[in-house]
Amino acid sequence: MKTIKLFALVSFLFLNSSIYAQTAEEIISNYFENTGGYENWGNLEGIKMVANINQQGMEIPMEIYQLKDGKQMTVINFQGNEIKQGVYDGERLWSHNFMTMEAEESDAETTANFKLDTNDFPDSFYDYKAKGYTIELMGTEDFQGTETYKIKLVKEPKTNEGVKEEDISFYYFDTENFVPIAVESEIKSGPGKGMTMEISFSDYEEVDGLYFPFSMTQGVKGQPGQPITMSEVILNPTVESSDFTLPEKQ
Repeated sequence: MKTIKLFALVSFLFLNSSIYAQTAEEIISNYFENTGGYENWGNLEGIKMVANINQQGMEIPMEIYQLKDGKQMTVINFQGNEIKQGVYDGERLWSHNFMTMEAEESDAETTANFKLDTNDFPDSFYDYKAKGYTIELMGTEDFQGTETYKIKLVKEPKTNEGVKEEDISFYYFDTENFVPIAVESEIKSGPGKGMTMEISFSDYEEVDGLYFPFSMTQGVKGQPGQPITMSEVILNPTVESSDFTLPEKQ
């Protein structure tokens, strides 16, 4: 009996020491290796995600485009209307007003912050050192029943309401598969200022050798979030540059 208890104790200590022996760099390296390979991620020129977002029980179709050159766009199809949100052409950021359906350009501060985010293609952790980002392993933490590595990611400072602040996020990586299952960050402006934004990821599936989460939920931590379900992920999609151009006012 003493031998069994001793073996169990040694096994417990070994398993826990192996968890903490991981470094932040090793976790990120394993993440890219397990999701298709670092080189393959670097070869990506663009991503198109076909999805449905659940808005108060209503399924709304949407398409999300992210390109290596920085261009981004979300296209929502609602009641027969094509509504574009977060459209960035490399210089200007604009969206359709939901009430008037007119295209409106974002202010300089919002545009500058959005431009910084385009550096994250194809992933925030890809080539993070060259971007000037830093990562830190905060330890292990249970996230909704899953043992995770908690990694702090610090990116380039953003300006919020005229004040420059660090851009900090906390990622939770599954200790078994080394994939992120959630990310948290503080909301810096607007009605939710000071609250924590939480995005969870699940249902990873392979697309041409790379793995993507096909289910996401986003919202304020502690409150019901909005589920987003991917029906298709297309790599290196064909898209016209004119689709990102801010329409001229009539």
